[in-house]
Amino acid sequence: MTAPGAPIGLELEVEQAQPMPLSGRLRCGPGELVALVGPSGAGKTSMMRVLAGLTRPEQGRVVVGQEVWCDTAQGIFVPPQRRHVGLVFQNYALMPHLSALGNVALSLLQLPLAERTAQARRWLEHVGLTQEQQSRRPSQLSGGQQQRVAVARALAREPKLMLLDEPFSAVDQMNRQGLYRLLADLRRELSVPIVLVTHDLNEARMLADRLVVMDAGQVLQQGSPASIHNAPRNARVADLVGIQNRYRGQWLGAIDDAAGYGRLLWMGADETTQAQILTVRDKGKIPSGQAVHWIIPSDGITLVDPSAPRLADGSDWDAQVLEARHLGEISLITLALGAVSGAQLLLTLSGPQRQGVNVGGTARVKMDLNRVHVMPMRPR
Repeated sequence: MTAPGAPIGLELEVEQAQPMPLSGRLRCGPGELVALVGPSGAGKTSMMRVLAGLTRPEQGRVVVGQEVWCDTAQGIFVPPQRRHVGLVFQNYALMPHLSALGNVALSLLQLPLAERTAQARRWLEHVGLTQEQQSRRPSQLSGGQQQRVAVARALAREPKLMLLDEPFSAVDQMNRQGLYRLLADLRRELSVPIVLVTHDLNEARMLADRLVVMDAGQVLQQGSPASIHNAPRNARVADLVGIQNRYRGQWLGAIDDAAGYGRLLWMGADETTQAQILTVRDKGKIPSGQAVHWIIPSDGITLVDPSAPRLADGSDWDAQVLEARHLGEISLITLALGAVSGAQLLLTLSGPQRQGVNVGGTARVKMDLNRVHVMPMRPR
């Protein structure tokens, strides 16, 4: 494990146009896990290469703990072999002719042979491989076991920074759950920053303390999974983190006699169709008349008893069930609203609420308007 001393944190700043545009900054505290998320080509792996020292940025700075690994302004660049980075890749990158024990021992060449073998065995036991499994070559191990060897090899370097590049995507769901538990256990023991690249948003939300949302080489937003999901910076971020209840509208301005609230025009499929005016929270940042996008999380929408009296704030509507997909313990429901032309709501239901929701049927929904988040629409 990392020797005791000052906590090791990570700070990265990068700005470059070549070989691919890359711009942004991120921080990761000791023992914290930060997930880089975004589409293919967003720059996630390029950002990881800068951290590992495999790419020297045009302008940038990488600091881990008290060590400056890169500072282009001062001409500092520490090569990869001196950075003590633990790397875990999607394809494991194991030596096919070596046993699991030999693969881990390969990262300990600075030690005498006997100590090298003992250390490698200790790390493999730590990640849950038996002695018999340790003697097998990678082709004789399951995908989950191979990934555990890769994790043990990364840990054997006593890293100051752990980088995980799509580490679970090639592993089946059952083994993936075991690897998630292993990572959770290791996080409690390690006091080093961990950076995860993943395309799986559910995985990122489950494992990460913070998300860094990237697109076209730029960091668009970073924060806790909950904060980004509830308040994305713009419509692109909302799309990238999988928020499906996103709509067009116009901000009508603050309400004089209701401090902290404003009126939002919910526009239909085009500007000539039906619309609704909603009373939502006003953060005082959007001018009256501004075209906006707005979102509401699916857990801000609930089904209500159709026979109940109408709500005074006008936050409930009649809807028709367009789609109902039942996926084990949850159901994904798509509803069409009659009050706003072309508007659809997507709900995730569980438990008794799912009963009686069938395609072609009717339902009544309520929105928690305090959960509405409004974003200025960028001019085209």
